[in-house]
Amino acid sequence: MGLLNNMAGLLGRTDGPLRHHEDLLTSLLVMAWMVEARDPYTGGHLWRVSRFARQLATQAGLPDADVARIAVGGFLHDLGKVSIPDHILGKKDHLTEAEYEVIKTHPEVGWRMLAGHPLAALAEAVVRGHHETPDGRGYPRGLRGMAVPLDARIVGICDAFDAMTSTRPYRRGMPIGRALDIIEENLDRQFDREQGRRFVDMGRAGLLDHVVGHSDEGIPLHECVMCGPTLVMRRGQQAGERIYCRSCSGEYLAEAGPDGSLVAVPTGRMGTARDLEPEADTALIVNAVRESARALLAFQ
Repeated sequence: MGLLNNMAGLLGRTDGPLRHHEDLLTSLLVMAWMVEARDPYTGGHLWRVSRFARQLATQAGLPDADVARIAVGGFLHDLGKVSIPDHILGKKDHLTEAEYEVIKTHPEVGWRMLAGHPLAALAEAVVRGHHETPDGRGYPRGLRGMAVPLDARIVGICDAFDAMTSTRPYRRGMPIGRALDIIEENLDRQFDREQGRRFVDMGRAGLLDHVVGHSDEGIPLHECVMCGPTLVMRRGQQAGERIYCRSCSGEYLAEAGPDGSLVAVPTGRMGTARDLEPEADTALIVNAVRESARALLAFQ
């Protein structure tokens, strides 16, 4: 309750339905963020997918409540990965067929986790359906075409794009242009044609550049000398604070660069277990709640 109360204070002293709604939404986003923190190579993934999804839904001309719902779904889509064993989630090589079958359980696990929450209806379509595809070869239910909910079609595109443009243990992230080409080549198969076409046009117009490779608005991922762009700096981080790579445990010091922005400088030391404990990014979550909560009241 201490964390939620602290976030409520940062959100401001609202009362009634909005305050209750903010508290419920905060509890979901904190849970999602803590699940993401288990995977050292997905720093900022939830924020990026949520941001891409908000942009795409807005570009599609959807009402504010729908845009907010889809953005929240993007933040929550990987809840079920809490059940994936660490040796699979953090594997530094391609998955075996058996390991991939384990990964494929996460949409239904996520839905079971979410089902009892008062705001479950907001994210059901995305949590269960973000790996469904127009050709019916997706999972877990093999939905086809328009049977895949719109929310899931939008977030599925954004999730795949972020996966392609982000660094993983076995490869560097690919250029934006190549990822957009792959989406275009797979319209009507892996990706919804209408939304995929719109997303590709947005990407080629440069409308996604400020999100790719970032963990929050205006905050790029920083390079670990061993693992690549895995270091997450938070809003409000100060020079002199220590940052840790959650893949190799390397320690870095935040220092002011020539232009005044912070850079991560390796110290040559390794973080302890306490140093590497995940801690929810309260500023990021508060901003996400503030951006969506009021519009989502219209959905209830």
